[in-house]
Amino acid sequence: MSEISLRELRHSYLETPQADADWALKKMSVDWSEGGAYALLGPSGCGKTTLLNIISGLLTPTEGEVWFGDKNVTNMPPDQRNIAQVFQFPVVYDTMTVYENLCFPLRNRGIPAAEVDRKVREIAAMLDLDEMLPRRASGLTADGKQKISLGRGLVRSDVNVIMFDEPLTVIDPHLKWVLRSKLKELHQRIGTTMIYVTHDQTEALTFADQVVVMHEGTVVQIGTPVDLFERPRHTFVGHFIGSPGMNVLPCEIENGTPLFAGQPIPVGHAIAHRDGAERLEIGVRPEFISFAAEGIPVEIVKVSDAGRYSIVDARHGEHVIKLLVPEGDSLPAESAHIHFDPGHTQVYADGWMVN
Repeated sequence: MSEISLRELRHSYLETPQADADWALKKMSVDWSEGGAYALLGPSGCGKTTLLNIISGLLTPTEGEVWFGDKNVTNMPPDQRNIAQVFQFPVVYDTMTVYENLCFPLRNRGIPAAEVDRKVREIAAMLDLDEMLPRRASGLTADGKQKISLGRGLVRSDVNVIMFDEPLTVIDPHLKWVLRSKLKELHQRIGTTMIYVTHDQTEALTFADQVVVMHEGTVVQIGTPVDLFERPRHTFVGHFIGSPGMNVLPCEIENGTPLFAGQPIPVGHAIAHRDGAERLEIGVRPEFISFAAEGIPVEIVKVSDAGRYSIVDARHGEHVIKLLVPEGDSLPAESAHIHFDPGHTQVYADGWMVN
């Protein structure tokens, strides 16, 4: 295993990129510690798979370097990087049995037969493949084949990193939860560095110790699930993570205090005037807004029952503000006042949090 470092990395699929939009990956430097569980999270087209393929060696970056520990592997082919990769759609050998598929990476490396058998049966038990080991892979469902792909990625213990490119796309919802839990359990047992690519925030937040959030080829935040939820560094993170996402409202700064609709919004610390910023906003999650005797006057326009809480849409002028009300709490009839928790209200300039 090794620490993975991306140094001044940038990539374009064009021969002569010029405009910012020509770059699939904008310039970034990222370090992943040895033995960590990481997720690359973002919508389709944000650059997650491109970044994964650069780490694996399937792509050579236009600029920058990839280091595994103290070794520069930027121009090294995949077979020399000592990695395992599981792709979005299952890649199996249909003519082989499940057992032979799982054996394949170990036998190719000359691992003794007894060790191969022990490791294969251990991984098969974790993935509920024990009873399928003698069966030909060609007769399995897509779920079963993808479990073989996962198993082939997990069966080796000598890799620098195991990478998963949206591996649960073809898996049914209940099995997704089971397999995600098993991957987390396996990581805790073997301590191999794992990088998991997904557009699903639930998968990312439940699997990873650190989540790398990407947007339009840029890494906008790296942090724990709690960091991303409570202190999103960019409004995109606030929108993308959470259901419903963060409320983002226009504001002005006056004497160090943000104003929304002419009303001061306490944020717990003074905000310096932002010269040159084209857009100033405050961000607050629905979880941190409550009804109050005083505050911003609103009209209740919609209430949606979500089980343990209600999602309330409240309108102030042209702005709709969402807040969560716990099950059993009384709701105002048509009009009310709302209050933002100062400790969880942030100011953003052109999308980025103002410290």
